[in-house]
Amino acid sequence: MKAIKVKRLRPQGRLPRRATPGSTGLDLYACLEAGPCKVGPDPVKVPTGIALEVPIGYDLQVRPRSGLAAQGVAVVLGTIDSDYRGELMVTMYTFGTRPPYAVRDGDRIAQLIVSRAVDLPVVEVEELPSTERGEGGHGSTGA
Repeated sequence: MKAIKVKRLRPQGRLPRRATPGSTGLDLYACLEAGPCKVGPDPVKVPTGIALEVPIGYDLQVRPRSGLAAQGVAVVLGTIDSDYRGELMVTMYTFGTRPPYAVRDGDRIAQLIVSRAVDLPVVEVEELPSTERGEGGHGSTGA
């Protein structure tokens, strides 16, 4: 059976879980032994108290929670490689003119998204086929 294996590194570390049956992401929780952690405009690594093993061929991504983003609290998108066995840390910061945000032990701080990883070869070519969009980048398809 394919599964995400989770090791608690501290007793209060919480296993990732879906908030509802229809949730795509698994909630990740702060694991703070020394009390609340202040998150401000400079990135802060917030510990989760867990380590993971994902089967080869799968990709785990850490993504922001929309509820925190609406409060001006961001999470840096991150990838958990299948061979990483260290503690899962979530990098957080505030944006805009928001005051520091207090993260407490057990708070839901991010989401863990599972997807399949496809191993495609990288092939150098002389030319790429043209498309309607062409070289239009940032904002080229509208606001």
